[in-house]
Amino acid sequence: MSEVDFALHQKVQQVSNLVVRLSEQVGSVSGQVSAVEAGQQQTRTELQQLRDEFLAFVKTAQLTANVQRAETRVGVIQDQVDHEFGHHKTVRRTAVGMLQAFDLGLVSEENVRAVGDQLMIQTPRYWLAPALVALASWSADDRTLCERAVEEAFRRSPDRTSLFFALVLRRQDRKEAAVRWLRHYLLAQDPAALGREFAVILESIAQGAFGLAGREMLHTTLAAWREQLMDSAEGQQRQIDRWRQEIDALAQPSAAARFPRLAQVAPQWPQLDAVLGRARAHQVVLDRYRAVMDREYRPSERLEDAVDDILDRLVSEYDDEELPLRRDLAFNNAVIDHGGDLDAARRAADADSASYDETLDYLTVQTTAALNPTAIGASPATQRLSVAACQEWFLQAHAGFTRDYRSAVPQDVQARFGTAYTVASQSFQLPPWQGSFTRPLPELEASLSAHWDQHMEPFIAAYAYPWGRKATPLALVLFGILVIVGSFSFPAALVIALVVGGVWGLVLYNGAQAATRLQENARQILRQAQQESVHHLRAASAELTDWNATFRAADAVEPQCREFITSLATATRGGSPFEGRTVAKEDTAS
Repeated sequence: MSEVDFALHQKVQQVSNLVVRLSEQVGSVSGQVSAVEAGQQQTRTELQQLRDEFLAFVKTAQLTANVQRAETRVGVIQDQVDHEFGHHKTVRRTAVGMLQAFDLGLVSEENVRAVGDQLMIQTPRYWLAPALVALASWSADDRTLCERAVEEAFRRSPDRTSLFFALVLRRQDRKEAAVRWLRHYLLAQDPAALGREFAVILESIAQGAFGLAGREMLHTTLAAWREQLMDSAEGQQRQIDRWRQEIDALAQPSAAARFPRLAQVAPQWPQLDAVLGRARAHQVVLDRYRAVMDREYRPSERLEDAVDDILDRLVSEYDDEELPLRRDLAFNNAVIDHGGDLDAARRAADADSASYDETLDYLTVQTTAALNPTAIGASPATQRLSVAACQEWFLQAHAGFTRDYRSAVPQDVQARFGTAYTVASQSFQLPPWQGSFTRPLPELEASLSAHWDQHMEPFIAAYAYPWGRKATPLALVLFGILVIVGSFSFPAALVIALVVGGVWGLVLYNGAQAATRLQENARQILRQAQQESVHHLRAASAELTDWNATFRAADAVEPQCREFITSLATATRGGSPFEGRTVAKEDTAS
């Protein structure tokens, strides 16, 4: 072998080695790029997870802090209530006990002095203390002390004092005197700003506590008040709005778990879900208020027991001075009950706001007794009468509720697809496709499949090996070898070109094979996604059919609910569990 041939052979060997190393480096770089992309994706996922965990931790810490602050505040407020108004509890416990002691003849002059001194000293501003002193001195025939105590009690709270003595006298079967005190109480009232104790009047009606004469006076007065307040469209609208809020609150929870595909693909799902939840509220309304109206109420055998119950509600009322503290205490207890959620606690406190309002108009008292009787201490019997009295507002709220959700039913429910898919470290974004379920399902499936094909094939084609771009450098290198090396020795140039071309071609072949595998993998992934989309479309169509049937069944309860509310206009209007017994007793006495 000549020196020239040997030199050329070395050059060819060196070029071959360079090509092999280059091929290895290209493969290594490609692997490193893939690893970097995978690492970046993992890093993004971990950062997102870390962010979510941090936000969850911050929220939990905030809720815990809210609960701790509320617990501290509850302790402070409770101490303040006990310090400033703790003796009121003693007076309240004494009130009904003293009345029961009258029945047994256990009240003596010594008891009167002891009770009077103790209660007046412990509660210098509370109206019930002098009222009880007056009651005890009246029983002991101490006229002077009785009159002074009545004047003092009346000075502290004219409303509660008048109502208290009306109930006490009625309990003692002194009908005329009881009605006089009751008339005195009613004449002093402003129907637009009634005290919180007025709920006792509703309770007295339900219990028939004042007999025939008192019942007629109450009905006449309350009818005049109602007529006066009903002239205010704003006042009526407030009651309708409260009933509407009650019905709105009975809307049923989301049905997304029952219709998962429809919830996933239909842009109109939030409207569909809300409409169905409201339609299903009719059955809840019907069941709840049927139970209220059909609840069996068993009154006490003795009128004295019934009046004792009413008196207990009256004397258990918080004094007006206590209300700000009680309101703050109720809110902080609600914060604890709701795990630190301030918004939920505020909603709960607002729902029970009637318990802490100083004055209410007569219409609001009726509505509160019907919707939230515990807020004003009303009994089931009073709630029953109040629901009947609110029939007109109930009916209007129900009609508006029904009208609104029916008008919100989407006329055209659609399906939308446009999700991103990760294929071989690249993202394929399916452009948005939307179709209406008013079209036949086979037509929708064909349209969705065609949409997939239209945008999927170009994406898959992009994975094809770029032979033109990859082969051009090889052609230029081979041409250069033939020209440059061929000027010295054409056989050597031919050998070098064959070796370089063979190695380089092998690299190109391997790249083409890898690209083909990527194409097949991408096609398989996207075809599977295409089939899943069609299946989801088919499932959503079936669920929409089920939704329509469920909605029609729920909406079909509306006439029954409307008929029931209409029937309340004649349900127990003006009646009470005690009415027949009371009238019969008084007729016999006369």
